Amino acid sequence: QVQLIESGGGLVQAGTSLRLSCACSGFTFTMSNMAWFRQAPGREREFVAAITWTGASTRYADFVKGRFTISRENDKNTLYLQMNYLNVEDSATYYCAAGPGAGVIPARPENYQHWGQGTQVVVSS
Repeated sequence: QVQLIESGGGLVQAGTSLRLSCACSGFTFTMSNMAWFRQAPGREREFVAAITWTGASTRYADFVKGRFTISRENDKNTLYLQMNYLNVEDSATYYCAAGPGAGVIPARPENYQHWGQGTQVVVSS
């Protein structure tokens, strides 16, 4: 049974930080590219960041560059997203996703096969 369980969301003030985690099981995490997407109410799901199966390469959406860092611990089957300098526009439900391991890092949701249920992040001004 494939499981991706996000945690770490919450209500925070603008300018502060959060660290999201995604605990994975039921598939070969170490051979999977991993990504974070987010979706705010009334908006489409959008790409946030992704990392290759080895952790050697990463990709970020322009709006998070310099603020967010994606990382993974393959020995723990866990994906992370460190989010700094949060602003109100970062409020959304954050989802982790898994796709085939490759050197190319896709940013489209349809390239990822497994998804978590999401963790909500609310940033107040």
